[in-house]
Amino acid sequence: MVVRRRHTFTRFFFGTIFLIGLFGIAHWAIAQNNSAQTPSKIAVLLDIKGGIGPATQDFIGRGIKKAAALQAGAIILRIDTPGGLSKSMRYIIKDILSSPVPVISYVAPSGARAASAGTYILYASHVAAMAPGTNLGAATPVAVGTPGGKKPAEKGKKAAKKSSASEQKALNDARAYIRSLAQLRKRNVKWAEKAVTEAASLSAREALRKNVINFMAVNISAVLKKANGMKVSVRGQPMVLHTAGLAVQQITPGWRTKFLAVITDPSVAYILLMIGFYGIFFEFMNPGFIVPGVVGAIALLIALYSFALLPINYVGLALIVLGIAFIVVEAFLPSFGALGIGGVISFVIGSIMLLKTETIGYIIPMYLIIIVAVVTAAFFLLVLNMALRSRRRPVVSGREAVVGQRGKVTMGDQRMWVRIEGERWQCRSDMPLEAGQDVVVKRVDGLTLIVEPITANQKD
Repeated sequence: MVVRRRHTFTRFFFGTIFLIGLFGIAHWAIAQNNSAQTPSKIAVLLDIKGGIGPATQDFIGRGIKKAAALQAGAIILRIDTPGGLSKSMRYIIKDILSSPVPVISYVAPSGARAASAGTYILYASHVAAMAPGTNLGAATPVAVGTPGGKKPAEKGKKAAKKSSASEQKALNDARAYIRSLAQLRKRNVKWAEKAVTEAASLSAREALRKNVINFMAVNISAVLKKANGMKVSVRGQPMVLHTAGLAVQQITPGWRTKFLAVITDPSVAYILLMIGFYGIFFEFMNPGFIVPGVVGAIALLIALYSFALLPINYVGLALIVLGIAFIVVEAFLPSFGALGIGGVISFVIGSIMLLKTETIGYIIPMYLIIIVAVVTAAFFLLVLNMALRSRRRPVVSGREAVVGQRGKVTMGDQRMWVRIEGERWQCRSDMPLEAGQDVVVKRVDGLTLIVEPITANQKD
C-alpha cells in the first residue's frame, strides 16, 4: 500500500509540473503573438551628419538592427551631408533595402542638404521628406566630376570623347544605380539621372513638385503625422505605416562609431602610419627601448586597418613604404644623400597619390603632406650628419678607451676603486687618494687603472 501511494504521488507531482510547463509555453506564445500584432510605440531617429564614410556606415547598420530588435514602427534618417564615399553609401542603401522596419529619410533642419551620396540614400528610403529651405542633388560620381572640382559630365558622343573609359563606366554605373532606386520607390526617374549626369540640384519645393520626395515637413512630429497611412513596400511586402503618435527615440553614436570616425579620417590615418613607421625604426636603432616599438606597432596596425576601409591607391602606399625604406637604408648604409633624397621624393609623391578620391572630408590636406615631408627631410639630414661624424671620428675600443676618462674614487675591501662610465675598476696612484676624490685615468696596467687626482685648475 505504501509503494502504491508513492507511485500515485510521483505521477501527480510530475503531471502537475507538465501541466504548468504547458501553461507557461502557451502563455509565452500568446504574449509573443499579441506583441507581434500590437503596433510599436516608438520611432527610432538616426542622424547622418557630415561626410558619409565607414563610421556612418557602421552607425546606420547598427541603428537599423537595433530598431528592428525594438520593433520600432519606423526609422527616421535625419540627413545633412555634402556626400561621401561610394562604398559606404552602397552599404547603407543595402541596409535600408533589407530593413524590416520602414525607413523615412528626412533632410533637416532648414539649411541642410542631401548632396551626392545623400541623394542616393534619399531615393532608396521607403519615404522621402525634406524641411523647407533644404536642397538635394549633385550626385555625379567624384571620379567623373564634382561641383567643386571637375566639370560635370555631358551627354552624348561629345562626353564619350572627352572622358576616359573608366570615367564613362563610373558614370553609367551611377546612373543605372540611381535609376533602379527611383523605379523601386516610384519617384522621378528622369531627374534622378539628371542629378548624376549633370550634377543637377533641387530645392525642397522643387523636389516635391517633381515627385523626387513624398512631402515637406517642418519637424519630426510633422513627418510622423504626414507619413501615417502611407503604403510602402518593405522587403517586397506591402505595408501601411502607422506613425501617428509614435514616441521618438534617438540613437546616438557609441564609442565604437566615434573611434571609427577618428581613425578613418585620412589625416589621422596618415599620421598614425608615420608614427608606426618611425616608432618601429627607432626601436630597431635602439633595441630594448620597447616603448617606441610598442607604440609604433599599434599605430601601424590601426593605420593599416583604417586604410583598408578607405579607397586608397596601393601604388601611393607602396611609394611611401619605399621612401621610408630608402631613408632607413641611408641611416644604416650612408650613401651621402642619394638614397635619402630619393626616399623623400618617393615619400611625397606617394602621399599625394595615396587616396584615390576627391570626396569632401576624405582627402589628405597638402599642408599636412608638406609638414610631414619637411619633418622626414629634417630627420634624413640629421641621420646623414650623424653618419658623417661617425666616419670622421677615430675609432677607439678595448681597454685603451678608458684612458683620459674621469671618475670618482671609492674605497672597499682595503682597495681603491674608480667608477668609469658605469663600470667599476680597481685603481692605484702614485699620489695619495681619498674616497670621493675626482681622478683621471692615465694608463692601463692589466686590469688596474693608473690614475691621478684632478687638481682645481684641471676641474675648471
